Amino acid sequence: MAKIKLTKNEQKKQKDALKRFQRYLPTLILKKQQLQMVIRQVEMKVEKKEVEIRQIEDSLKSWVAVFGENEVFPQDSFLAGGRGLESLIRIRTIRKGSGNIAGVEIPVFDGLEYEPLEYDIFRAPLWIDRGLAVLKEVALLHAEIEVLQEQKELLGRELRVTTQRVNLFEKVKIPETREHIRKIGIYMGDQQTAAVVRGKMAKNKVVKVSQP
Repeated sequence: MAKIKLTKNEQKKQKDALKRFQRYLPTLILKKQQLQMVIRQVEMKVEKKEVEIRQIEDSLKSWVAVFGENEVFPQDSFLAGGRGLESLIRIRTIRKGSGNIAGVEIPVFDGLEYEPLEYDIFRAPLWIDRGLAVLKEVALLHAEIEVLQEQKELLGRELRVTTQRVNLFEKVKIPETREHIRKIGIYMGDQQTAAVVRGKMAKNKVVKVSQP
């Protein structure tokens, strides 16, 4: 514990500091709770989108294999080199905006930009448009999850800092300041008592001297 001056001015300084800590602590606790709530909301969004991806992938299996099975597309297929249909979907850019939650700047998903499609439309199967639409939907969900994970990381970082501050105020600053005030109060009380005793002793000496 830091050394303090056992003075009236120091006592006032410590009392003012205690008021500041007690006023600031509820704000920190509220921010901590808000961050915890938002992080949980982000996690739920991620879980929901992962479920959507699984549902889409399961539905695809019922009509055509489109996830890189080269034997489905022979060398003379409409895709050069027998590549899988998913090779047509190439993301150029994940567009992101910005938002603010509890004072934290976070990225916000704003869409995808794809590389141009390259395939022989005359040799492509009739279901290719549907397949590409589904793959774009899956890519979109994966991109949204990626941005949500970025949000979670930034919010989690801020939560750790806020939690440290809450603990600092609750477990260190406020108890320490209260103890400083208590020590100064005891010291000043002892000094006042000693002053009264010295005053009485001096008064008794004066009385004795003045007596014949």
